[in-house]
Amino acid sequence: MKRLGLLRHAKSEWDDTVKRDFDRGLNDRGRRGASLMGEHVVAEDIDWGLAIASPAVRVRETLEAARLGIAPVFDDKLYLASAETIADVVSAHGSKSDPEAILVIGHNPGLQETILNLVAPARENDLFRSAAVKYPTASFAVLECAIERWSALKARCATLTHFARPRDLDSDLGPEF
Repeated sequence: MKRLGLLRHAKSEWDDTVKRDFDRGLNDRGRRGASLMGEHVVAEDIDWGLAIASPAVRVRETLEAARLGIAPVFDDKLYLASAETIADVVSAHGSKSDPEAILVIGHNPGLQETILNLVAPARENDLFRSAAVKYPTASFAVLECAIERWSALKARCATLTHFARPRDLDSDLGPEF
């Protein structure tokens, strides 16, 4: 059994002066959300043997604010990656040292699609249904994958065992209307 964690970057700034999407950083709300979710991820007490992250500025700033105590491997392929690319990156990096748990820090829609692809219909639960509806910024999920090696990661091999959004931990970080 392997564990795959998925952490979406926190709420980013939509400043018109930023020329490229890649260079957008976090806004104040995003920094608060990242800090809170970082405490939550640490409290889950999972030994992340490997963390792999998109190199985008908003992901780097999420990691900085979250203070996870993990030195991630930055992989350009994770920038706005599809579910298939995320699975390929996890398999490739995971196959090197084959840790029990890998944390991916990146973007939607790829992270949400990863959950949708990996969870078998027979294993859909309330957590899955919540994540399927919306995977907001700074959300964190944990999947238990019924595999022995990361190279075997494939569709329908997992169960979603944990899903938390910033608003679940602090109602002030809920949706803005």
